[in-house]
Amino acid sequence: MTTTEHSIDFPFGGTGTDDYVALDIASEQAGLGDDEPLVRIRLPYGGEAWLARRYEDVRVVLGDLRFSRAEAFGKDVPRTSAQIRGDRGILDMDPPDHTRLRKLAAKAFTAKRVETLRPRVQQIVDALLDGMIAKGTPADLMACLSWPLPITVICEMLGVPYEDRTKFRAWTDVALAITAYTTEQIEHAQQALNDYMAGLLDQRRTEPKDDLLTAMMQARDNDDRLAPEEIVRLAAGLLVAGHETTANQIGNFVYSLLAHPAELAKLRADPGMVNPAVEELLRHTPLGASAGFVRIAKEDVELGGVTVRAGEGVFADVTAANRDKRLFDDPDELRLGRPVNPHLTFGHGVHHCIGAQLARLELQVALGTLVRRFPGLSLAVDARDVPWKHGRLVRGLQELPVTWAEVRE
Repeated sequence: MTTTEHSIDFPFGGTGTDDYVALDIASEQAGLGDDEPLVRIRLPYGGEAWLARRYEDVRVVLGDLRFSRAEAFGKDVPRTSAQIRGDRGILDMDPPDHTRLRKLAAKAFTAKRVETLRPRVQQIVDALLDGMIAKGTPADLMACLSWPLPITVICEMLGVPYEDRTKFRAWTDVALAITAYTTEQIEHAQQALNDYMAGLLDQRRTEPKDDLLTAMMQARDNDDRLAPEEIVRLAAGLLVAGHETTANQIGNFVYSLLAHPAELAKLRADPGMVNPAVEELLRHTPLGASAGFVRIAKEDVELGGVTVRAGEGVFADVTAANRDKRLFDDPDELRLGRPVNPHLTFGHGVHHCIGAQLARLELQVALGTLVRRFPGLSLAVDARDVPWKHGRLVRGLQELPVTWAEVRE
């Protein structure tokens, strides 16, 4: 790949994914001008690549099929992890293979279908918060709400036994690591997840149920183009994505709101603004601990005033795009009532997050209910003492100790 004299070590700061502090993004911006076009970066593995940071450039990288995920699969491409991806999932595919697999699950995640789940999600949230109240203050909000909510929902949708949550949560934590575990541990966890889902899918062949796993198994049996391993990896991917990111973001959002008391007060005064509040939190709160996965240019492409040559890698910095002053007024400020919010948190193009509407629903119900039932919710420890996970693909809290003086029904 092409090299330049002006490349910068990435992740910025030179300390890998442990460089961030809480939800701070200062280190990610270090040394970069506001008007910087594409940035040339040196990755820990695989050499150099381009980093797109401006909103318009990031949107192109995510949506233009000339930037390929499939071309990066199984190769020594620029990356933050030592692992070379060898377990081809839907995120490693371009159309038409990507389209062929995505349509298997897409119907279950449409906005209309997801909205029918709102009463059930509300029921789950209420029950979890009742349990937290019964245990008393202080409480760990991650254990009481953030993790069990999305796990319960995705288990019910897929047909995965909730009682297996300890196993697949442990596998997921390792599988989504960058530096927290060794390459061998990561690959072992990924294989364990695949084996677990393969066993559940095999059960559905003889014991069909009204769930997504059964629908996927039946589709596989009736479609010669669908390989067994493709369905297994898709099912495992849905299980992982269906709980990991939302669980972390519930905690991140509550932490962020408590760190912005003036904005939290607005939401408490008007709980009806929870939907735009969630969108603003999605925009403002960084989730990824790195710039994600590289895309490879299939031909020469003009991007941000730079010619990206065929075969070169490009990363899309969604966090930076969501703070682009060209599109967002006062982008570094959290404004829950922001009227226009075309953030890219769920991606763009063919790889736009299939579970975006489900994540929105869970976040809306969780935050809306917390604000309504716990008007005085606060941290039970100093904000500097809240423990964060490190070395993973996504940011998240190990624990979120909270307390309250009043509870409403």
